[in-house]
Amino acid sequence: MKLDDHDKILLDTNIVIYLTGSTNWKEDYLPLVQGKRLHISFMTLAELLEHGYHKKLSERRIQLLAQTLKHDHTVLPYNEDVCYCFGWIRHQRRNKPISVPDALIAATALVYELPLVTHNAKDFEGIDRLDVITTYR
Repeated sequence: MKLDDHDKILLDTNIVIYLTGSTNWKEDYLPLVQGKRLHISFMTLAELLEHGYHKKLSERRIQLLAQTLKHDHTVLPYNEDVCYCFGWIRHQRRNKPISVPDALIAATALVYELPLVTHNAKDFEGIDRLDVITTYR
């Protein structure tokens, strides 16, 4: 399910947080994303909404957060291929467990054939064919 151009990337949840906040990491990742078409996994959207609820944002602010995320990024949905890939990743990493959210984000990147930009490259080590981009090792 390849997305045509090579200027598309998938952002891990931490990168979305860095780019939308005022963290020290924002400047490190801006050059990696400028001029690119930004995508996020459905899992990243879910994690960011969970964070909004955890921070006790109002329902209106939660909805605004979701709208902003969907406006600024293409949210890639789950599908049967992502589910199979998720299972394969969790099996592949059975000796070095990977979290469910990270496995779903990695599966999204693999199924849609997109490089994954993350600050936590070590979380995705050992996943065959996954192209990980980071400024931090």
